[in-house]
Amino acid sequence: MIGYIPRKFTVIRDNDLCTNCGGCVSQCANECHSINAEKNRVLTNSNNCVACHRCVDMCPVSALRIEKYICDYRNNANWTPEYQQEIVRQANTGSTLLSAMGNPKPYPIYWDKILLNASQVTNPSIDPLREPMEIRTILGRKPDKIEIEKKGKSLTKMPPQIILETPIMFSAMSFGSISLNAQKALAMAAKELGTIFNTGEGGLHPDLESFGKYAAVQVASGRFGVHKGYLNNCRFIEIKIGQGAKPGIGGHLPGEKVNVEVSNARMIPEGSDAISPAPHHDIYSIEDLRQLIWSLKQATDATKPVAVKIAAVHNIAAIASGCARAGADIVVIDGFRGGTGAAPTRIRDNVGIPIELALAAADQRLRDEGIRSTISLVASGSFRCSSDIVKAIALGADACYVASAPLIAMGCHMCHTCNTGKCNWGIATQKPELTKRLNPNMAQKRIENLVNAWNHEIKEIMGGMGINAIDSLRGNRLMLRGIGLTNKELEILGIIHAGE
Repeated sequence: MIGYIPRKFTVIRDNDLCTNCGGCVSQCANECHSINAEKNRVLTNSNNCVACHRCVDMCPVSALRIEKYICDYRNNANWTPEYQQEIVRQANTGSTLLSAMGNPKPYPIYWDKILLNASQVTNPSIDPLREPMEIRTILGRKPDKIEIEKKGKSLTKMPPQIILETPIMFSAMSFGSISLNAQKALAMAAKELGTIFNTGEGGLHPDLESFGKYAAVQVASGRFGVHKGYLNNCRFIEIKIGQGAKPGIGGHLPGEKVNVEVSNARMIPEGSDAISPAPHHDIYSIEDLRQLIWSLKQATDATKPVAVKIAAVHNIAAIASGCARAGADIVVIDGFRGGTGAAPTRIRDNVGIPIELALAAADQRLRDEGIRSTISLVASGSFRCSSDIVKAIALGADACYVASAPLIAMGCHMCHTCNTGKCNWGIATQKPELTKRLNPNMAQKRIENLVNAWNHEIKEIMGGMGINAIDSLRGNRLMLRGIGLTNKELEILGIIHAGE
């Protein structure tokens, strides 16, 4: 049949174990399972399976498993089955392909090609269990110089600073793209950990207003939910120019995810698509960006630092420099593996560059221009473990945003269907019957466990390097070595090859 697309997965049911309890039917939002009343049997429609594993995990007798469905195509390295099926899908619908989460293509992951140094005899290592180890991080614009009176008191008025107990923050995930329970878990975890969660471009739900001391609020091109109270109830303001999953285009929250609460938070009609324009219609130059930064500081009596979030693209170093010179206190760079609730597949998989190269290039450009010490750099875009964080800081980041990792900690199974609003784990959905599946208190504890574990590992790695403060790690590329990289890649990263 023309237009046929093979399913991706097969749900295997062990009928010797299955008790036909119907638990899988109630657990699956994708309607993979149904009950045949006449035969009193549970039936399976594998065509709807997205491999979220909810039915597998919840089956009381372990009667289910999910396998990849193999439907062989003729071998063709160019016209792969994936491309053929996407062509058929677009021929069937005439629609743009949409995807969620980050870029899954097998591009190089530079974190896996960078090795860390360790101390030996001449520079002893430090035991973080027995000696002080400082991972507190301070973000914000720094003055060019500090004047101190004879008694040692500073005469220089410092710009507003953000003190974090960890170099790890929770990246922008808006209410609407994720559920209130998911955002609440992030907010509660941020409070306990002494760090920041970012509200994304969806405004702030009334239930989270008490977490303003631990929030970064976002001003995106759609200006959803932006008002003076919103801007003043936060630790810092982030102007979102772009994000790694979809550089150069705006955002899109499908109308089916815009319920009454999302409508109120975003200040848009219920059930309407929330579509952010590609550009900010008041920013067409660095001078325009400077004006918006100034306006936001005026709205907050200059008490809130202002960050500018940009996607990692080919001229990222010059863009970061422009943002710094426009008055940004923090520049956030989001790499092309960054996640998203929904993005055009072609944009997600083909636009932008890796955060490793972008971060190193931007840090070096700011150093060359003598302005690196005046601002903070935050890296974002698929940090999978603590060693990724350490490598990013050594490449020049002051702190790192994480998003996918805490989602996985609270239950996400990376099924890449966030845009459908049918998240079986209650995370990327607004359906009441699904959102209640996520216990925010349990999710909070799991996120805290993850970050605390990473903090401990960061201290251990630093101790192994003979470093007892994260300030000594920042931009210290001597602690890094490349393996299996070209000379040009090593040059951009600013590191030398292993063995040298």
